[in-house]
Amino acid sequence: MPPKKAVEEKKVLLGRPGNNLKSGIVGLANVGKSTLFQAITKCNLGNPANFPYATIDPEEARVIVPDERYDWLCEKYKPKSRVPANLTVYDIAGLTRGASTGAGLGNAFLSHIRAVDAIFQVVRCFDDAEIIHVEGDVNPTRDLDIISEELRLKDIEFVEKALENQKKKTRQGGQSLQMKQWKEEEATIEKILAHLRDGKEVRKGTWGPKEIEVINPLFLLTAKPVVYLVNLSEKDYIRKKNKYLPGVAKWIQDNAPGDPIIPISVAFEERLTRFETDEEVAEEEKKVGAQSALPKLIVTMRKALDLGSFFTVGPDEVRQWTLRNGTKAPQAAGVIHTDFEKTFIQAIVFKYADLKELGDEAEVRSKGKIMTKGKDYIVEDGDILHFKAGAAKS
Repeated sequence: MPPKKAVEEKKVLLGRPGNNLKSGIVGLANVGKSTLFQAITKCNLGNPANFPYATIDPEEARVIVPDERYDWLCEKYKPKSRVPANLTVYDIAGLTRGASTGAGLGNAFLSHIRAVDAIFQVVRCFDDAEIIHVEGDVNPTRDLDIISEELRLKDIEFVEKALENQKKKTRQGGQSLQMKQWKEEEATIEKILAHLRDGKEVRKGTWGPKEIEVINPLFLLTAKPVVYLVNLSEKDYIRKKNKYLPGVAKWIQDNAPGDPIIPISVAFEERLTRFETDEEVAEEEKKVGAQSALPKLIVTMRKALDLGSFFTVGPDEVRQWTLRNGTKAPQAAGVIHTDFEKTFIQAIVFKYADLKELGDEAEVRSKGKIMTKGKDYIVEDGDILHFKAGAAKS
């Protein structure tokens, strides 16, 4: 008999983002964070009707996740209500060296990062004598070192406190199942602490499912996915050349392998927001030979979090829902309403690709491509779902 194929074990992911994903824009002072935030809140991401934005307060904005599938479904069903997936973005106060010990706005900065699911880290790679660098000169790899170190030092502080509290429990002694669990959790916390003291970030560690159950409630800063945004001058962005880029790429390869890196010109993005129509923006992009990086930025963040989408469709509403890839049908139903998860009966499923190819639901049904699935079905990105659930218990 041929040997069985080795099943590749999927790495268990940190964090538990749901339908409302929150990301924070992080960086040192004067690197372009707030200007980027303003550009995000003012942009329409290609179509003002489909991609509106809403500013919630001066530091928080909600922008639409661009997705051609959602656009096509809206065009197909022409629903009364259209609800795309969204990304909530926070403009987080600038970091300074020593933030982990409270320097500058350190404590406020770090508490705000704890509240988000993922980080956009802006790195300054442009020279401008009028914009003073907080460290005196432009040196992107030094800036990356500062932020990495400050986040790691703060995590050490968080984990040390957690370990102290855990030891208070285990010192009670005994042989109960509860005590066994507490001791296992204590061993995990000690492992996390050793990992951090060794100069490593939590998200780059290899953790089992039980260990992740201990890590997630700690809301550690270095456990969050990071997308690096390399802020270039408009000139460098258009010509796709910059003297600092090779050093930044090497730093990320050495310190955060696999993390996405996106070149962006915040100055260019801000200038695009001054045009009144999409046509004018497209004309300017064509004229200079470069496009806005904002749609890519948002899509890349979803990918970094291993998020996918399912759709609910009909004449009343087309809606795009966000969930973590690998989620089972009852939990997907729970994204719509928590009662649906508890009373889940079954899911009626067909694929967006099949609907687009065949043209309408009747044709999809006639080809036998509408399926009925139970509680073990793993929802796939692009599924169109209709859930059946029982009555909720009062």
